[in-house]
Amino acid sequence: MVVREQALITVKADEVRARLPFAMLGLEVDNDSAFINETLVNFCESRNIELTRSRAYKKNDQAWIEQKNGSVVRRLVEYGRLEGEASAAVLDELLRQARLYVNFFLPCFKLKSKIRVGAMVSKKYEPPATPYERLLTNARMTEPRKVALRELLSDIRVIQYRLTTLEVSTSNAPVDAPEPNIDRFVESLATAWKAGEVRPTHRKPTTGPRPWRTRLDPFADTWVLVEQWLSEQPDTNAKELLKRLQQADPTIADNLLRTLQRRVSEWRTMVARRLVVGAFAATPDAEKETVTL
Repeated sequence: MVVREQALITVKADEVRARLPFAMLGLEVDNDSAFINETLVNFCESRNIELTRSRAYKKNDQAWIEQKNGSVVRRLVEYGRLEGEASAAVLDELLRQARLYVNFFLPCFKLKSKIRVGAMVSKKYEPPATPYERLLTNARMTEPRKVALRELLSDIRVIQYRLTTLEVSTSNAPVDAPEPNIDRFVESLATAWKAGEVRPTHRKPTTGPRPWRTRLDPFADTWVLVEQWLSEQPDTNAKELLKRLQQADPTIADNLLRTLQRRVSEWRTMVARRLVVGAFAATPDAEKETVTL
């Protein structure tokens, strides 16, 4: 959803209920005001859905949901920045397919028994199987729905490729379009490890250092003064320089100390390099040649 609004959440919850192959019996939410409100309570009561919430300041209550951020969301979408309705629409389409992939294709254990003997707990699990396999053995699953589940992999790869074209970034290298023939793609998985990651949304190698600043330079107006002080007293540390700057400009905050330390370190490195290069280079061309070496 582009925004979290209580009426919109009830609409989305109805969409989820329609896509589930079984009845929705309960809804577990966090303490966000978008979920804890009269609209959602009335929605659940009218459909015989049990509404429960996590306890405030009990982060383990959210572990069953938040654990999927890394294993599912970042694995499928990665870290590219997405903005606007177009990106939201493609992301929604990907997650519609991914929820079936995660729920029906990834194997998991189911606890068979748990026995406590004193302080030791002994657990036994059933053989690992995917929820998809368990659903296919269920008599309530229709054949058309089984066919639709088997076509998920191709749809997911196509949507991932579309999502990478919408990333708000100029540093990512282009990716190849997915193989249209799903059979050839599956056959290539045996040797795909030689070429590295094959997912379109995998983090791509950057084309070089970032050429722009992420925020304004806080010392743009005062750096000339700092250089003058360093030229007069090269052994002055950044903390003393920050105090002198605050006397000249009270708007400079204390949290800029680390930034000033980096700038001073870069200045000293530049001066030292200039001295070393100047000692061995007689001309500007020789200086450039020495720096290159």
